[in-house]
Amino acid sequence: MTAKPSHEDTGTTPGTEPAPAAKDTRNTGPGRLLIAVYAVFAISATARAGYQILTKFSEAPLAYLLSAFAAVVYLVATVSLAKPGRTWFKVSVVAVLVELVGVLVVGALSVFDSVNFPHETVWSLFGRGYAFIPLLLPILGLIWLYRRRPAPKQA
Repeated sequence: MTAKPSHEDTGTTPGTEPAPAAKDTRNTGPGRLLIAVYAVFAISATARAGYQILTKFSEAPLAYLLSAFAAVVYLVATVSLAKPGRTWFKVSVVAVLVELVGVLVVGALSVFDSVNFPHETVWSLFGRGYAFIPLLLPILGLIWLYRRRPAPKQA
């Protein structure tokens, strides 16, 4: 038989119980699949950028640094989507928005300024090398985050 924690253990005073925490559901159901896809992209973008930077950085430094930046964005998105709380929710929104802007800007630049993008990055040509998943992923991420946004704070 286990002993029930005392009020000293829980940080409450006698006669009061801690308020139940709001249920954070970003990392359940379809959110798990979203986190898994972000994790795969974090790993693949990190491996790709690492290889490119170590072996042929002088050929396309801008493209390879953008690949490394994309890897960091995917890593931050993965971690923040998996963590509960308002702060992690905000980090998720920023990471996914940065990803969307990155895909759109790098995608457009790689189409109209191919001289600076002689080699592809994760976000080149709007993610064509990855079946356009880098373009679709932040849109799905923002929809998921909108649907799972935290309730407004009570006054």
